[in-house]
This record gives sequence, structure tokens and C-alpha cells, in this order.
Amino acid sequence: MDNEMRTRGEDLLSAVVPLMKLLCLTVIGLVLAHPRLQIVPRATFRLLSKLVFALFLPCLIFVHLGQSITLKEALEWWFIPVNVLISTAIGCTLGYIVAIVCRPPPQFFRFTVIMTGFGNTGNLPIAIVGSVCHSPDNLFGPSCHRKGVAYVSFAQWVAVILVYTFVYHMMEPPMAYYEIVPEEVEIQDEPVTSSNFSRPLLQEAEWPGMADKETEHSKRPFIARVFMSISGSSQNTFPDIDLTEEGGATTSCHSPKSIHCLAEPKVVRRMRIVAEETPIKHILQPPTLASLLAIIVGMVPIFRDFMFGSDAPLAVLTDSLEILAGAVVPSVMLILGGMLADGPNDSSLGLRTIIGITVTRLLVLPLVGIGVVALADKLHLLGEADQMFRFVLLLQYTMPSAILLGAIASLRGYAVREASALLFWQHICAIIPLSIYVFVYFKLLSYV
Repeated sequence: MDNEMRTRGEDLLSAVVPLMKLLCLTVIGLVLAHPRLQIVPRATFRLLSKLVFALFLPCLIFVHLGQSITLKEALEWWFIPVNVLISTAIGCTLGYIVAIVCRPPPQFFRFTVIMTGFGNTGNLPIAIVGSVCHSPDNLFGPSCHRKGVAYVSFAQWVAVILVYTFVYHMMEPPMAYYEIVPEEVEIQDEPVTSSNFSRPLLQEAEWPGMADKETEHSKRPFIARVFMSISGSSQNTFPDIDLTEEGGATTSCHSPKSIHCLAEPKVVRRMRIVAEETPIKHILQPPTLASLLAIIVGMVPIFRDFMFGSDAPLAVLTDSLEILAGAVVPSVMLILGGMLADGPNDSSLGLRTIIGITVTRLLVLPLVGIGVVALADKLHLLGEADQMFRFVLLLQYTMPSAILLGAIASLRGYAVREASALLFWQHICAIIPLSIYVFVYFKLLSYV
């Protein structure tokens, strides 16, 4: 009995201590960035975020994913990106239920669905994996960190594509309530000045430079205007979007060079216009480029032997990149603490909806994730996956809403304050459910 109690206590400590380490780093960042102290200027945190995004994180992804992946592994890991799609689909379904039950203001219905459905699949899982693997007697063995980062990185490209396609359009300001959340009011309420820290850092905490991707349609209900004529609705506030070919001449469709437009139905033309306005080209950012390069190098044996291994010609370069990669976890948690320093912004979302999203995201979705991963394992969809593989799959259901959603909200000029407040409360409340579920995951994995 004493041995059993001691084992349970050790299992609990092994699950809680890594998260306590991350919490300490977050508290340090919060103290450094607190408005009353301002030990470190807010601009420093934005610069640190850019360093993580452009240098530290790409180095981490390239070194660990490049060493771990081969053509065989890439085929065996197919369920990782699929699991991102499954978790997002289940999360959005639960978010739809939350929106119906909690009845948020109508203009935030889609916002409720997205904030419930889309979790953090990047920086925070990497930090948790790094902290869990920091202990030499961890559950996952000596290659814990390398494999964990590789699995998380392999899922990121799917999440980024979802952000710049599905999430980008779902976060479009609603046509019927555009007057309630207009661009001018958002800018007036939250000016980007040196005294306002929460919104700029929220924009740049995970994906710096997002605000620079703004287009003429990014803060307007673009899709609703494109398909307005199909539904037969009219809106005097917005002019119809020009659906003609380039040049706008009415005779262009009679030209032999433009005869293809005669065969293009209006619905297809509208879909093409929406696709052209989808910023999918912006997925090629440093972390995704590092993932792509790591996959190429890892799959080609000649490149792999040239980069990785103690006898590799470029081993010195790889070791240097690994040194830089070591800065990711502390930097990410310091930035998170800095983002939380100013507290939540005022929100029109409603307390009931905030509680509903938070409970669903942090308590209900992980339970569903356990069922999904267990079912996939029973159906032999995971193959000969190790325990870290399963742990990363479970983490994808356990994370709070992605900080990147705050940047998308700012880019679209839609629910910026609501996103800031919701992300604040979710990350404040996440420490207890995360500790509980990590402990549960460790117990479940110990029986595998």
C-alpha cells in the first residue's frame, strides 16, 4: 500500500512539476511587463516575439524534425495532421452547441464557434513537451524532446493552412451587424500606442507581422458581399463588388482572349474571387519554411547525412542551431506572461459565454480527445506509435484557444477586445485542467 501511494505521488509530481516550471516562467514575464513596474519595456517583448518567430522556433523545428523524420516516418505519422482536422471539427461542433446554449450576442456567434474549436497547436505544446522532457527520468525516454518537438512541428503546417483559410473567413465581420463592430470604432477604442500594450502584443505574441497582411477587404464582410446577389439580399451600406474580369470593361467578355468568361457561371466566379482574396500565400513564414526544409532534408539520405550526425560535414552548423533552439521555451512563456500583464480587456461577449467556451475547451474537449485517440489506437490507425506520439495527439485536444486567433481578430477588425479577454481568462484557468489531464495522460500511457 505504501509503495502504491508513493507511486501515485510520484506520478502526480511528474505531471504537475513541468507545468509549475512553465508557470514560474510565465509569472516572471508578467512581473517584468507589469504596467506598474515596467522593468522590461513592452517593445522588448514584441522584439522577443519576432526573434522567436523568425529565428529560435525555426531552428528548433529544423533541428528536431530534420533528425527525426524519414520517408517511412512521414508515412507513419499521417494521423498527426489528420488529428488536427478531427480536433478542430469536433471543437467547432462543440462550439456551435455552446453558442446555442449560452446565446452570445448575435454578432459573436461565429466567433464563439471558432474560439471553441481552434486550439493552440504550436508554441504552447512545444513548451509543455520541452518542460516534460526536461526531467531525466521522464516517461518517454532519452529521445523525448527530439521526438516530441518533431511530432508537434509535423502538425503545424495543417494548423497554419486552417488559420489562413477557414479561420480567416469565419472571423469575417458579420454583414448584418457590421455597424456594431465597425473598423473605425475598433481603431478608436484600441489605438496602437506606446501606452496600450495588450492589443499590439496580442497581435504579435505568436505570429508577428500579421497586422501587415491587411488588405482592402480584410476588415469588411467580403464573402457576404460577394454572394449577396445570389441570396437576393441587398445592403445599401456597401457597394457591390466588381465581378467582371480585369479592366472592368463590359466588352471584355466579347473578346476572343476572354471567351473563357462566357462559360464561367456566376457562382464559380464568386468562389474564384473569394479564393483570390484568401491570404493562403502568407503561410510561407519562417516556421513553416523550416518545417518544409526539415522534411526535405530528413527524407533525402544524402542531405540528412550531410546535416545531422557527429561526423556530418555541417554538424557545427546544426549544433549552433540547436543552441539557438534552446531559447524557445523560456522565451515563449515570458511572452505569454507579458501578454497577460495588463489583464483582460472589456468584453461584450458575456460572462456565460466566456465560461461556456472555457469549460468546453479545457474540460470537455480533452475527454472527447481521449476517446478519439483510444478509438484510433483500437482500430490500429496509429501503427507502432510510441507513447510520445500518443501524448502529442492528446495534447492537441487539451490546449486553450490559439493566441493566433487574437491576431486574426485584429486583422479582420472583428471581436478584438472579446478575443483578448477570452484568451486571458482561458490561459489563467488552464493551469489546473492541464495539470489534471497531463496526470491522466501519464496514467493512461503507462498502461500502453
